[in-house]
This record gives sequence, structure tokens and C-alpha cells, in this order.
Amino acid sequence: MDITIHMSSLPHDDPDASLAFYRDVLGFEVRSDVGQGRMRWITVGPAGQPDTSILLAPPAADPGVTEDERRTITEMMAKGTYGWILLATPDLDATFEKVQAGDSEVVQEPTEQPYGIRDCAFRDPAGNLIRIQELR
Repeated sequence: MDITIHMSSLPHDDPDASLAFYRDVLGFEVRSDVGQGRMRWITVGPAGQPDTSILLAPPAADPGVTEDERRTITEMMAKGTYGWILLATPDLDATFEKVQAGDSEVVQEPTEQPYGIRDCAFRDPAGNLIRIQELR
């Protein structure tokens, strides 16, 4: 069996703000941008890694989601407890400084964790938790 992780998704509530964060702050490439207004599906990914992408999607676009579920998703996004992703970089300090300079909400400065990794954390404009781990 040969399976790779090709794409993961995170919700957005403001596609322009999310696009600016992932493109301009994290430096990701924009691979596609379809839809219009708040109903846009934007695919981004790290430069030089065309096989790995993040789909930024409107959270309540699925017709199977009830109004109660939409409200819960919206409330969880506002609290920052709905979506998260773990990224990695060989230079955590430089990455932290760049992301912090992008006026992002810092959740945790670079920290040596007791379980053997060093990481930091931010929130993207939609409230998703972005953890960045140092590659060693």
C-alpha cells in the first residue's frame, strides 16, 4: 500500500484575510482559488512541495450541515477550538519572528516541550491553531 497525505483542510470565515496570512505571512503558494465572496475554496501549500496542500474552505458550505451545527462551528472557530494544523521548519526562531511580525495572534512563543520537541503556536485569521515545530 502506498498512501500519502495530499491535502488537509482548515475552515475560513474571511477568505481574503486567510489568503493574506497563508500567502504573505507563511509564504505559501496559492494553487487554486475558486468560488466568490465568502464561498471560496483556496488551496495553498509550501513552495517546492507540490504534493502537500491545505484547502481553506468555508466551514458551513456542506448542505448536510444543520443550522445548529453551523452555529456550533462558528462559535468554535471564534473561540479558536475548531481547526488546527502542525507545520515544521528547520529555523523556528526566524519563522516565529516572521509570523509574529505579520501581526498574527501569538498563542505560544518558541518553547522546549517536555516531550522532546520545540515549538510555537499562532492563530490564523479564522482562529485555527497553527503549531510550528522545529525540525531537528
